[in-house]
Amino acid sequence: MTVNDDSFTNWKTREETAESMIPIIGKLHREQDVTVLLHSRSLVNKSVVSILKTHRFARQIAGAELSVTETLPFLRALTTLDLGPSQIDIGMLAATYRDDERGLTVEEFTAEAVAGATGANKIERGDGRDVVLYGFGRIGRLVARLLIEKAGSGNGLRLRAIVVRGGGGRAPEDLVKRASLLRRDSIHGQFQGTITVDEASGTIFANGNAIKVIYADDPSEVDYTAYGIKDAILIDNTGKWRDREGLSQHLRPGIDKVVLTAPGKGDVPNIVHGVNHDTVKPDERIMSCASCTTNAIVPPLKAMDDEFGVQRGHVETVHSFTNDQNLLDNYHKADRRGRSAPLNMVITETGAASAVTKALPDLKARITGSSIRVPVPDVSIAILNLQLSRETCREEVLDHLREVSLTSPLKRQIDFTTAPDAVSSDFIGSRHASIVDAGATKVEGDNAILYLWYDNEFGYSCQVVRVVQHVSGVEYPTFPSPAV
Repeated sequence: MTVNDDSFTNWKTREETAESMIPIIGKLHREQDVTVLLHSRSLVNKSVVSILKTHRFARQIAGAELSVTETLPFLRALTTLDLGPSQIDIGMLAATYRDDERGLTVEEFTAEAVAGATGANKIERGDGRDVVLYGFGRIGRLVARLLIEKAGSGNGLRLRAIVVRGGGGRAPEDLVKRASLLRRDSIHGQFQGTITVDEASGTIFANGNAIKVIYADDPSEVDYTAYGIKDAILIDNTGKWRDREGLSQHLRPGIDKVVLTAPGKGDVPNIVHGVNHDTVKPDERIMSCASCTTNAIVPPLKAMDDEFGVQRGHVETVHSFTNDQNLLDNYHKADRRGRSAPLNMVITETGAASAVTKALPDLKARITGSSIRVPVPDVSIAILNLQLSRETCREEVLDHLREVSLTSPLKRQIDFTTAPDAVSSDFIGSRHASIVDAGATKVEGDNAILYLWYDNEFGYSCQVVRVVQHVSGVEYPTFPSPAV
């Protein structure tokens, strides 16, 4: 047998192994609300090839490829346990088991590592939590996709309604067109599942989820209880109201909390999941998820400050264009955003630097920032230039950030890539708040320059959903527990 034959036989064996994992992952998710991860990447509803690629990607951050033959025994061990709702990282299970010297079996080790999700320790599933999307643009539709994807057994977050403009009466085929925008996306691809429309009842059905489309031009026009919605979390994707007074208009019968997908003003807390989400008070009813750029820079900024100390910093954001810019030159209230977005690099402002203080109040360093909009439709990069409290070297910085991306409480926020030819489109669909580009990192003495890619649409939407899960009480714990 030739080397080529050996390679192909090995591939077919791994394909067969990955195929056997899919029904186990699906059943755990549907019946027990268990999300199976591999180094923070969900394996739910993934194809055979996607599962294999995710295993192979581990070599970029862990230094060695994970084999499905290594992780399958841990997955099978999970099926023997009385698991409650949780997220379980089989990549971490395999890695920690490899370093364990006690001679435990895979089954014994797994039972011990996820003990917090079993028996008397497990979270009991409730009745779920209603969610309403106010606005159905770029972020609204991606958040909708995520909520539908994460429906699981139906006992978590439940997308019940979408509110869009048109209180005076919707236009013909409006519902069909909105459903079509959810079904197909020029950047993020096809919706994973089926979507149908019942125009008579004004309902979109997505993978069995019945989503009422409500037409209103103002929050005061909606009585959510009329649609059977109660104690819901409303996600405002319009950005029309950003202070407490304006957002309080949403606190109507049926709505319990409001989450804004834009930087909040005044005393509205800006929440970056992974950094300060645990500071949200139980009685807080209005909060902001800050901006995509704030979410991209705050987690690595915290990681660097924790290890090296940060004296001061500057962030330069090279940001994809957005809907608030013009396709062609036309009037715009901002100085430069009226110039054609697909044809120009446009200097603009960013509030991300000033927003850092809200998310990281203990950080004493002064952070400044500026931004350039460039002609790409998605994925941005933040260049974070930091003066540190001590001298270090490139290897130490990269080793620290790699470890943070693998084992720390920030591992869902910070990703890490060593790909030498990485470009922006490679990060479309990333679920992390930002991705450290190891090859571009520069360190000299007490100065470090980090290049941080981020999907300013999808990665940010994932952060929004994490905040909503947390404040709704359906953010399930991750096992093995990340190192603190």
